[in-house]
Amino acid sequence: MKKIIYSLLLTSFVAFPVLAQASMEDILAEIEKNNKTLQANAQNTEAQKLGFKSNNPLYNPNVEYDFMYGFPLNAGNQTDFLVNQAFDFPTSYSKRKQLSEGRVSQSDFQYNAGRQEILFEAQNTCMELIYRNKLHKQLEERKAFTESLLANFEKRLSTGEGNILDVNKARLQLIEINKDYQLNLSQVNQLTQKLTGLNGGAEIAFPSTDYPQVQDMEDFEELFAEIQAKDPTLKFIEMDIASAQKQVELSKALALPKLEAGFRHQAILGQRFNGFHIGTTIPLWENKYKVRQSEAELSTSGLKVLQYQNDKYSSSRQLYEKYLKLSTTLREYQSVLAALNSKDYLDKALAVGHISTIEYFLESNYYYMAYNNYLQTEFEYHATISEILKFRL
Repeated sequence: MKKIIYSLLLTSFVAFPVLAQASMEDILAEIEKNNKTLQANAQNTEAQKLGFKSNNPLYNPNVEYDFMYGFPLNAGNQTDFLVNQAFDFPTSYSKRKQLSEGRVSQSDFQYNAGRQEILFEAQNTCMELIYRNKLHKQLEERKAFTESLLANFEKRLSTGEGNILDVNKARLQLIEINKDYQLNLSQVNQLTQKLTGLNGGAEIAFPSTDYPQVQDMEDFEELFAEIQAKDPTLKFIEMDIASAQKQVELSKALALPKLEAGFRHQAILGQRFNGFHIGTTIPLWENKYKVRQSEAELSTSGLKVLQYQNDKYSSSRQLYEKYLKLSTTLREYQSVLAALNSKDYLDKALAVGHISTIEYFLESNYYYMAYNNYLQTEFEYHATISEILKFRL
């Protein structure tokens, strides 16, 4: 019996082929290149930029031609011809240009914010795949060992050396392991499909079991200062203030009189008259409330920035505190699991007959429950860091 158990322990270590694996950075770079939403957003951003740049043209020139019959017939005919160009007050064009440039920059920040969200989703999917791959490896090893153990018990039972209780215990244990194995395998497949979807439908796999190397995060206040400096969503909202200020200045410029200049030709009774046309439009009604509206929007933009900063600080602080707690818990798990190494002790105890089969399964299940909790904590730890550092993507 001892020789058989030792043989089973040796064969329980499954050899996995070493394959060249893409890093998470490679996966994210591939998704950034192939993601259809990002491609659509890039085209939409270019369209927005063209739209902003087209907001600063001159009015279309106006051409008028009048031909009037005289009455009575000897009164002759009259011809009038006018080419006219209207202008806003000159300062409005520089204000429009500055506003357009600000909106163009905002479009870039808006695109980067959307890009960041998609890459963050892909990164989180990779993180969960690492967790599921590690769990799969453990379940695969347990499954192989329990199958071998069950085969041995069944063989011993057929020769009259074993007992049906050990066979039933091993079968029940294998059923539970197979259930967890299949559920986890289903999750791996779903996450892989999600990654493929993010990659524009091009098949992609991430079989890694190694989380990215991370350094302890610096002081929270320093970290939040970096978040404020790089967060594209905050930059987008902050630029709303500058754009709203330019809109106020533009509204005031548009409240000034419009100008007209052109050429007029008149012919009547054989006489011709040529000259210049100059005019103005008095803005009594058209922009009556535009300045006040722009000032109200400026005040709203300022409040939006303050609200976003407060919300961002609060959410980042909560994530940072979660990171600290998970870091402590993870270190405790690592320390205890490394010191106990109880799975090896259990295997040896079963091999020499110090414990029964049911005791072995009960104790090993307790160990694996703790180990699975460790894997879950490890995943949450890295996922929390990923969310805190999302602004670096």
